[in-house]
Amino acid sequence: GTFLPLQHVSPGKADFVVIDSVLSEEAVMAFEYGYATSSPDELVVWEAQYGDFANGAQVVIDQFIASGEVKWGRLCGLTLMLPHGYEGAGPEHSSARLERFLTQCADYNMQVCVPATPVQMFFLLRRQAIRPYRRPLILFSPKSLLRHKESMSPLEEFANDKFKPVNEDWESRDINPDNVKRVVFCSGKVYYDLRAERKSKGLTDVPLARIAQLYPFPHEDFQAQIERYRKATEIVWWQEEPRNQGAWHRIQHYLERHMLPHQKLIYAGRDSSASPAVGYKSLHDKQQKELVELALSVGAAWRADGEK
Repeated sequence: GTFLPLQHVSPGKADFVVIDSVLSEEAVMAFEYGYATSSPDELVVWEAQYGDFANGAQVVIDQFIASGEVKWGRLCGLTLMLPHGYEGAGPEHSSARLERFLTQCADYNMQVCVPATPVQMFFLLRRQAIRPYRRPLILFSPKSLLRHKESMSPLEEFANDKFKPVNEDWESRDINPDNVKRVVFCSGKVYYDLRAERKSKGLTDVPLARIAQLYPFPHEDFQAQIERYRKATEIVWWQEEPRNQGAWHRIQHYLERHMLPHQKLIYAGRDSSASPAVGYKSLHDKQQKELVELALSVGAAWRADGEK
């Protein structure tokens, strides 16, 4: 027979099943939605090969996952894992259309999260499994983080930690808040690009913070970061997606709500575009390098229309 180690972690021998489904996103996601609503004690996960594969199931997301509870009182704990991250691939394979999900967020109807470390992913899935109520969980994370040498978590974090919606990196904790003029907020893997550039430039006065949960927005945790760097004059939101996509339009009013009167909110990222990504690795790498450098440069700004 087949031995599955995850079914023997504890004496209870919980079921663990993986199914390689047919390539019909709409049909399979609809089935998983129905299964999750009728089996609330199970953690049901639908994972796309690429995040854009969810495009074919958009009607299920719109009609059921995002609004089923409001319309019919149907609770659902379905988890969608959507690979999302700009790495020079084609336009569709770069984006899982984060902005589409955020525009449907209201009434605390679902959770939209962008984890960057193994411990975040672990606690997000654990939280989803043990919570006494069921709401959809949408996870955005690129496949590259599975093998990224910087994306690691100490074992003690799994035993003593919990999911934190806003995370300041270790290097930033050593920065004197009185010397900070610019704080950069981001989500997901772009944090590693920023951290590498900050290290190469030897910057010691630009803290980085990851917002791992975009909805429901972690107001108190974000406000705590603003209070910590209350002398900063520039608050930057950095994203890989074009200005008209990604999280920018959905969360900018959340960011401004907690900023101090003397602080300015700056968008850092690609110009608006009808395409999710450029699709040429050489151009992508050139853009990425320029944008990361500008995000860390105190005083650098983008015009109101998104141009630098």
